[in-house]
Amino acid sequence: MSQDHTNYEGHAWFTLSGDVNSDMVRRVFDAVADMTEDRITTAHILIQSNGGYVSDGICLYNYLSKLPIKIVTYNAGAVASIAVILFLSGSERYASDTARFMVHKSHASAPHGARPDALRIIVEGLQADDARTEQILRSHVELSDEQWRTHEYSDLHLTAAQAHTVGMINSVEDFVPPSGQRVTNI
Repeated sequence: MSQDHTNYEGHAWFTLSGDVNSDMVRRVFDAVADMTEDRITTAHILIQSNGGYVSDGICLYNYLSKLPIKIVTYNAGAVASIAVILFLSGSERYASDTARFMVHKSHASAPHGARPDALRIIVEGLQADDARTEQILRSHVELSDEQWRTHEYSDLHLTAAQAHTVGMINSVEDFVPPSGQRVTNI
């Protein structure tokens, strides 16, 4: 979205940072309630997060991507793990030239001495979470076979230029709220 136009009626700018968790879900729900009350039609959201809980990230993705408010997401630093899925909720997505995306598989820890049946349950949960996030990822990006193989066994790190090539972002562009416009932290 080019910042060249000067009519910003109905547009608002936000920052969203921290862990993707139930607190972030509540903060986003509250912010969207305010947006609808303020008749916001387009929300520009700068996201900075190293991830968090898969279910909370998927909840936010499903919620934000289906709102009657146009969501435009930005990455100016790092978006990692489940926060990548949150980032993909934007109908338009942008990243600063120096921004990075770190696409990770789900992970968990098990208590020392955990029984095999408990470990199996943990692994099955991780596999289910990965299947849910991969479905969303595949609906938005066109990774190469090599990138999918990397993602299968390791962390996949994408620069802004690489994210543009695979369709994760519309273009390499900074989050630059217009002069005089309020920026609200969610």
